[in-house]
Amino acid sequence: MERRQQEAAMEAVLFAMGESVEIGKLAEVIEEDEDTARQIINEMKEKWEKEGRGVSIAEFGDSFQMCTRGDMYEYLIKVASTPRKYVLTDTLLETLSIIAYKQPVTKLDIERIRGVNCDHAVNRLIEFELVTELGRMDAPGRPLLFGTTEQFLRSFGVKSLEELPELNEMKLEEFKVEAEEEASLQLHL
Repeated sequence: MERRQQEAAMEAVLFAMGESVEIGKLAEVIEEDEDTARQIINEMKEKWEKEGRGVSIAEFGDSFQMCTRGDMYEYLIKVASTPRKYVLTDTLLETLSIIAYKQPVTKLDIERIRGVNCDHAVNRLIEFELVTELGRMDAPGRPLLFGTTEQFLRSFGVKSLEELPELNEMKLEEFKVEAEEEASLQLHL
């Protein structure tokens, strides 16, 4: 298969799928190894960017997805309904941060860190498709394990969890002390 045909095949697959496709699957489609497929995808991304196309290719770990460029949003809303926006309250952001940095994590672990019940927050994050159930822990009661989703990566504009900012250990200790003080105050009310 010649290079132009390989690009066309991958473009067709990414367009038709409408969601991310693993690099291994794209490599199978063009009958090449993953490194070659990744190289072709990266060349396509660069070319599309230079040409100023309305779409781009987003990378999420070892998967790729054809997406509308962010600066095209104003044109999209003229013909499509505005996508539902969800509001991430401080509670949801705090819970999401714990899950992102500690995954896989149980609700009990989240509650120990936050000092309060997290059922509602976790359920909302699942509803927003930012968090998912990863399975069950091999422990008494077999608690559910939670982790972030590809939608989380997409929403926060990162390719992988490794791109998340490093946690500052001193700040982490400050937060822990503040949370303990807050929990102690609530117990005395």
